[in-house]
Amino acid sequence: MRTISWSARCLLLCLLAAVISGGGVLAASAGPPPTGPANPEQTYQAVDAFLREQLESLGIPGAAIAVVRDGVQVHSAAFGRADESGRPLTAQTPVLLASTSKSLTAIAVMQQVEAGRLRLDEPVQTYLPWFTLDDDRSHAITVRHLLHQASGMASKDTAFEASDAQGPEALEQGVRALSGAPLAREPGEAFHYASANFNILGLLVQTVSGQPFGDYLEQHVFGPLEMTHSHPTRAAALADNAAAGYSLWFGSFWRQTDVPAPTTGMPSSTLYASAEDLGHELTALLDGGRYRDARILQPGSVEAMIEPLVQVEGSKRYAMGWFTRPLVESADPAAPPIPDEELPLLLEHQGEWGNSHTYLAMVPSAGLGVALVINGNDTAAPSRLKAIDTNVLRILHGHAPVPAVVFEDWLQRYSWAVAMTLLLAELLSLGLALRFLLRRRATSRKRWIPLACGAAALALDGFALWLCLVYAPARFDTHLFVIIRQFPDVGVSLVPVLVLAILWPIPRTVWLLARMR
Repeated sequence: MRTISWSARCLLLCLLAAVISGGGVLAASAGPPPTGPANPEQTYQAVDAFLREQLESLGIPGAAIAVVRDGVQVHSAAFGRADESGRPLTAQTPVLLASTSKSLTAIAVMQQVEAGRLRLDEPVQTYLPWFTLDDDRSHAITVRHLLHQASGMASKDTAFEASDAQGPEALEQGVRALSGAPLAREPGEAFHYASANFNILGLLVQTVSGQPFGDYLEQHVFGPLEMTHSHPTRAAALADNAAAGYSLWFGSFWRQTDVPAPTTGMPSSTLYASAEDLGHELTALLDGGRYRDARILQPGSVEAMIEPLVQVEGSKRYAMGWFTRPLVESADPAAPPIPDEELPLLLEHQGEWGNSHTYLAMVPSAGLGVALVINGNDTAAPSRLKAIDTNVLRILHGHAPVPAVVFEDWLQRYSWAVAMTLLLAELLSLGLALRFLLRRRATSRKRWIPLACGAAALALDGFALWLCLVYAPARFDTHLFVIIRQFPDVGVSLVPVLVLAILWPIPRTVWLLARMR
């Protein structure tokens, strides 16, 4: 029998290892992308370096992040300042959540479903007999419709964000005020985002539990989740050294800015929490409703919460307080495209307010959760901050961040310039009118000139009113007062425009005609 030398055996073993490893690489490249970093510590350092770079390049005042994986908070960090005093923002600093409040309200609703006090497919009127909209179809709106943003209500018809209400009665008053709002769609027909859906849900929890909604959250959600820096009201958050909010003014500089945060919108938009506290929420949801020794929901309720039942567009869907989509950030951008159905499912929600931006994300298949809070917002181009959210996901999956792409159209990006231009035009019109009307004697020559100027001034007023009262609310799906209060650099010019366009045309025209006679 022929023997094989030691060197030949080594060569055969190397060849065999190469074939096996090559096959393993091919098998890995054919399957779904990996969802975990090769070196976690280096990955978290890359996330921190990216956030620092974004604070420096965009001028963002502060940001804090928490990352959870497999039931453990594996990373938290904070950068920048909490307010003008220079106080540092920390991972324990409360920040206004905006729409990421909705996931906390969904937890409270499912707790009441488990308790048998609410049923998902029961009409809202079963629990609030007085509830109605300015449409007979409103009696068909169910609890499930509200959770899935499929009630048929529209944001522009149910806006509350301009209110300054801070009392405990504001939640019910805000829901009762919806009686004059129309329905944009048939209940249950399709997705149509409106924060009022979750305000109604908060009132349902308040009604069937017999507790004010804020008290309920503190006892049954914040308490068990050890969210010690989470609060239902602005007053409570400020007492806990909440971060001040900042707005980007005129696309140029960040300024500490107060915008309304009414308790009317507590269940949908105006809760406060820190990045670390939000990490506790994500830990519980990723662990089937359990956080340490406390259980806030049964696994079946969590599964119902995150099930994407309503289509938004394409592969994007909506669960209960969560958007869902394929996790495209996990795929290597240099590799061939991977079909959506082979990508991990991502649950996410962003919170956008006039002076804050927040982001929550979960990848259940990987046990990964991300909470990001920023105490500022660029309302003219929020896609710049949204790009931070998605780039954090890319880095956590081992890929380099990509440049931000601004998706907003010219009207939103330069709305402050449009408002300022309108104000200058109105002031010029006012000056020319007064110059003619205050002259001692009106000349009889070229009488058409003041008439033409008067007609042009009326056209300018009409255009300003159409833009402010019709086009802008329809374009941004909100109310004019919300634009004024939540877009402060727009509102500072828009208010005098509206005053001049509404109050000045009639006396100007009457005065002009009298002078012409």
